[in-house]
Amino acid sequence: MKKVINSTEAVVRELCGGMVKAYPDLISLDEDHSIISRKELNVNKVSLISGGGSGHEPAHAGFVGKGMLDAAVCGDVFASPSIMQVYHAILQTASDKGTLLIIKNYTGDMLNFEGAAAMAIEDDGVRIESVCVNDDVAITDIAERRGVAGTLFVHKIAGALAEEGASLQEVKAVAEKVIKSIRTMGFALTSCTVPARGNPTFDLGEGEIEIGVGIHGEAGIFRREMATASVIAQEIVDRIVTDLPYNADDEVALLVNGLGGTPIQELFILNNEVEKILRRRDVRVYKTMVGNYMTSIDMAGASVTLLKLDGELKRLLDAPADTIAWKTCPKG
Repeated sequence: MKKVINSTEAVVRELCGGMVKAYPDLISLDEDHSIISRKELNVNKVSLISGGGSGHEPAHAGFVGKGMLDAAVCGDVFASPSIMQVYHAILQTASDKGTLLIIKNYTGDMLNFEGAAAMAIEDDGVRIESVCVNDDVAITDIAERRGVAGTLFVHKIAGALAEEGASLQEVKAVAEKVIKSIRTMGFALTSCTVPARGNPTFDLGEGEIEIGVGIHGEAGIFRREMATASVIAQEIVDRIVTDLPYNADDEVALLVNGLGGTPIQELFILNNEVEKILRRRDVRVYKTMVGNYMTSIDMAGASVTLLKLDGELKRLLDAPADTIAWKTCPKG
């Protein structure tokens, strides 16, 4: 294993330190609890907190800033942050309007974020609501679906409404609206290598790819022979639109997300194929994002996310944001 690290024990602490040193005008760091928060907190808006295991950079800390998250709690690589980490994030960002927790649907994240919320409500009187993101269509059972790259759209749209001064219930409602409207499917050409483990989490033959992978190095739902970008795109898009059917002239936001080890060149090729398929289905792409947003360390592969839009979601998607990994300038 070759990694640009000092020790496996120091990975999270040192990546957080390096991130804050690179963007000191946007974010600050609580070193004791590995919490990345907005440099300037606004107590007159709903606070948004997310996070999870590290290894998905730039998620989630890269989406802390104006118009998106107020804090991201960074657990160890592919491990949920502790209850006390989340609890401290809640107290540090508590606002007069309450706090919304945006949680990906993994057992550890759900238990620890909800446990921290219960403590803050009972002991400190913080008003808290939470939403659970489960956009991964690789899992048939909706209750068991993982939260993956579509989580970013929840951050962006809920964050934009919070920035406008909306109530906690209004911000929660729009977050749930996004969750109902997003679907994601991923594939891998290689596994990832967790630093503490030192070897790939699963093995793939030279001519094989894994369809339906998770973002923690989980193997997919089936394996097939390597194929062209057009064939892979068709496989992925078919599964998404089967799960959430589209009508002619529906508008979507499209995210072609790299999992960490795929060149941008190939992501653009994949995007070209996905857009062709959507055009043939008379689905209109309103906004396209291509790049590494929710990674799985060094996994070669990608995911495709579609968010079905309406007027409200389009407006909030276009609203200003200033974070490390997502910047939207005011129009006009």
